[in-house]
Amino acid sequence: MADLLDQVREAIERNQLVSAGEVVVVGVSGGPDSLCLLHLLYRLRGDYDLKLHVAHLHHGLRGGEADADAEFVRGLAADWQLPCTVDQADVPALAREHRLAVEEAARRARYAFLARVAGEVGAQTVAVGHNADDQAETVLMHWLRGSGLAGLRGMLPITPLDDYRLLADENHADPLLPWEGTESKITQISPFLGRGQSPKLIRPLLEVTRAEIEAYCSLNGLEPCFDRSNLDTTYFRNWLRHDVLPLLARHNPNVQEVLRRSARVVADDYALLRSLLEEAWPRVVMIESDGAIAFDLAAWRGLATSLQRSVLREAIHRLRRSLRNINFIHVENALEVARVGTTGDQATLPQGLMLTLGYDRFTVASGQGEPVEWLPDWPLLPPGTKGLTLAVPGTTLLPDSEWLVEAVMIDLHELPPDWRANADLWQAFLDARVVGARLALRTRQAGDRFQPLGLGGHEVKLADFLTNRKVPRAVRARLPLLICEWGIAWACGQRVDERASVREATRQVLVLRFVPV
Repeated sequence: MADLLDQVREAIERNQLVSAGEVVVVGVSGGPDSLCLLHLLYRLRGDYDLKLHVAHLHHGLRGGEADADAEFVRGLAADWQLPCTVDQADVPALAREHRLAVEEAARRARYAFLARVAGEVGAQTVAVGHNADDQAETVLMHWLRGSGLAGLRGMLPITPLDDYRLLADENHADPLLPWEGTESKITQISPFLGRGQSPKLIRPLLEVTRAEIEAYCSLNGLEPCFDRSNLDTTYFRNWLRHDVLPLLARHNPNVQEVLRRSARVVADDYALLRSLLEEAWPRVVMIESDGAIAFDLAAWRGLATSLQRSVLREAIHRLRRSLRNINFIHVENALEVARVGTTGDQATLPQGLMLTLGYDRFTVASGQGEPVEWLPDWPLLPPGTKGLTLAVPGTTLLPDSEWLVEAVMIDLHELPPDWRANADLWQAFLDARVVGARLALRTRQAGDRFQPLGLGGHEVKLADFLTNRKVPRAVRARLPLLICEWGIAWACGQRVDERASVREATRQVLVLRFVPV
């Protein structure tokens, strides 16, 4: 069947699936798809100077039949003089322990195994035998589960293996690898991760139908193993394959091609959306860490709804890399809270994540509240600072900060014309005689009160004032307060005390200004 060989060669060229001279790990179950794939790559190896390495994972599911499959693959590789790695995983135990469907547990174990083998043999490419029928089933399966565009694309001809969020570094071994010596094996994957060279997963048969594959095997004398579990319709994919798709085909005989065509269109649309997301991400992200991401609320709300939703999904993926499917309801609830909610509102996200709405931002993080380490670039003090004496006049460095305070004495007539407008929140003009020469900075204490300028001498609780001013919760315990002999003269960056303000009777003015070093 020369046509199929040419078709696969064309797919390799069009999608740039392999490079000349490279090592390719081929996942071989022993079934017709993987056997056909291995045979085709074996025939094409001279064209690309490929070095093939066969890999087979025994899932621990079918007893003696699975043992026979493993021996078949091992023997086939020996007959074709190809190196081969065979290993076994206890997929049923994995599924029970991690509350996964058996299909999903097998998938995770299989991809992690293939990535590990790639690391061991120095391969940057892993080939698997997914075909056009598998693609149609995948699209339909994702649609029934309520997937977003990423899922409705179906499978791609080429995908970085770490996109599947199955790999780990040596300090965080993936728990979904239930074979002996997991930690020592997983560290052999990390060299790819450290160099940014994760193995890529390729699917040369993605546009080849199952019927074409079976015909190729028959024509070339290939006798694949028969997996009885493929007939078990209690598995979701088998139910789609044997019950749902034949029913749909009664109404549209071309239903599989319709699904594949839709996947190609969605893949193009998703690529455009992804490029827009990559452009928007740095504009809306304020701070990002391994455990939390803070977004500029106004900037995020300025995005189109599709991009807002994509940003939320991306945040979940970055914080929960092992999560494969994100529930539609989770995203839509979070979208609604972030779009129209008020300060303090929250939305529950998968795997312990929480979206929390703040004054000018929202955060996606574990648990509740805003992480205290998320601080604006303000001149702040360590929490609990008792008293930092200011040099007046002079300069004073803030501890653990890249800011200092300048203190200058001027006469009243030396004030700039626009001093009352004072656009710099971190600058204050104070009556030098009223505040005195013994000044210090500290953070807030229980019971703090002062008389904010503009309230006619009315005294308020500092805590209430900061809350009403929408000062972020993480900042309040670190905000510098200027203390004189009689109390708070300036809640720095916020408001001067009425008693410390410059008046007509003021003779000397103390000008305080926070300046970055």
